[in-house]
Amino acid sequence: MAVDDVDGTLAAMGPRLRAARERHGATLAGVACATGISPSTLSRMETGRRHATLEVLLRLSKEYGVSLDELAGVAPATAPAPRAAVPLSFGDDKAVLPLTRYVGGLHAHKHVLPAVGDPPARPRQVSHDGYEWLCVLYGRLWLALGDHDLVLVAGDVTEFDTRTPHGVANAGAGGPVEYLVMFGPQGERPRPRTPSATGHASRPDRARTGREARP
Repeated sequence: MAVDDVDGTLAAMGPRLRAARERHGATLAGVACATGISPSTLSRMETGRRHATLEVLLRLSKEYGVSLDELAGVAPATAPAPRAAVPLSFGDDKAVLPLTRYVGGLHAHKHVLPAVGDPPARPRQVSHDGYEWLCVLYGRLWLALGDHDLVLVAGDVTEFDTRTPHGVANAGAGGPVEYLVMFGPQGERPRPRTPSATGHASRPDRARTGREARP
């Protein structure tokens, strides 16, 4: 493998580790408890600030139920399944459908929160390095962002630095919530390039962030 290929594989390892954990439906604390690797070490590996050793990769491979080749991004390509047969990966309280191959930089997921019967508690918040762009497709999403509580509905978009404590919950009753997430592990973020009336690319000062209210 050429030096450039090795560097590229190492650079893309963090997003793949994070994606494998999310598909497994596990938190950093849960993985730390199961593997003996500290949450801070896991976080640094997922954000590219630390390279994983072979011993660590073996532990994570076993915990996530994936091969070392998959974590390294060198697993042989397989024929894509029909769209209707693509499985969702279920965590404890949501389903996650990866939309990218996690080769570094920005990557995307579709999330589905199940329907709820009782009013939810305020979402549990987490924080980590990176930047997130979120768009609600269906339902009502409760986003607890720092000290603010936002209720986002279909078509609402928000973006934020993930070092700000954040968490989400289904804010509606009787139906699920579907939303898209784009995440930049090193802080990468989407860049609007739509031409304005004057012919220059427009960059809105702030994203639409829905309604600041409790559900």
